[in-house]
Amino acid sequence: MVGDRVGLAVDGGVNCALAEVPGAARALERRGYGGCWTAEVNHDPFLPLALAAEHTSSIELGTGIAVAFARSPMTVANVGWDLQGYSQGRLLLGLGSQIQPHIENRFSMPWSHPIPRMREFIAALQAIWTCWRDGGTLRFEGDFYTHKLMTPMFVPEPHEYGFPKVFVAAVGDAMTELSAEVAAGLVGHAFTTRRYLEEATEPAVRRGLERAGRDRRDFEMAFPVMVVTGTDDDEMAVAARRVRKQIAFYASTPAYRRVLELHGWGDLQPELRRLSLRGEWDAMAQLVDDTMLAEIAVVAPVGALAAAIRERCAGVIDRVTVGLPPQLPEEVVKAVLAELHQ
Repeated sequence: MVGDRVGLAVDGGVNCALAEVPGAARALERRGYGGCWTAEVNHDPFLPLALAAEHTSSIELGTGIAVAFARSPMTVANVGWDLQGYSQGRLLLGLGSQIQPHIENRFSMPWSHPIPRMREFIAALQAIWTCWRDGGTLRFEGDFYTHKLMTPMFVPEPHEYGFPKVFVAAVGDAMTELSAEVAAGLVGHAFTTRRYLEEATEPAVRRGLERAGRDRRDFEMAFPVMVVTGTDDDEMAVAARRVRKQIAFYASTPAYRRVLELHGWGDLQPELRRLSLRGEWDAMAQLVDDTMLAEIAVVAPVGALAAAIRERCAGVIDRVTVGLPPQLPEEVVKAVLAELHQ
């Protein structure tokens, strides 16, 4: 847990065009972020990390996330091995299952049984990396993936940095338990609350760790946190409007209804869904009241922001991704991050 560690890992993201990645990654490292994450949204998640590795020296580099089921374990093993070597051991390989419509209709890949498929995907990665490291025979046969061919021509050059740490994206109990059982960490979603973390996520993590005989100190919970902040009331109001829209968008999705129901807001989800289908984004945001905003996002002026983030994370979140407003002066950002790392 956070209290058992030295400080709190605080990360940022580089979801931008490739030409902008070197400057964005250098800026994250210069400002004091400990990690640099990419997401598989409108860009490939791996290419930016190669550029980030080239233009930084210490910041960790993570996919948050790459869609596992859009690829085979062999392709992921290969890019993960190369990025781990090129970054000198700084890769955090975050993998997610996505949902069935995207896997079948966007990626044109098979979908079935996401929990055992993800378990097998990670086991296949480990088998392939072990073959490359130790020089043994590759013989992995599962229900979803089979890897039995590896000649010397296809073995990448060795490196001294070990296997990448694998993180698994999870929202529901079953995938959360799996992440704690077989992965180095969990990549959570920003649409969560402190209460949901304590009453739903942490118990599922404990069950997975117990099943694997693992210790909580050997497992990282990585979560992005939505932030409403500013140096004055006007900046706070602008930030609040932006985050209300973000919350309303996520709350319209059935996958996150459990978070709403825990707080007694379950009936809001179908109404937000109805408005989203009509494109009424402003009307959706108006349904996110101050109570919901404060439960899901961290709301605090700049001077109190670090303390508020630490309070949200304490004892549960080990690694937090914080997107601070771009208009904040760099010295202010550095001061907030320095306080968070203490």
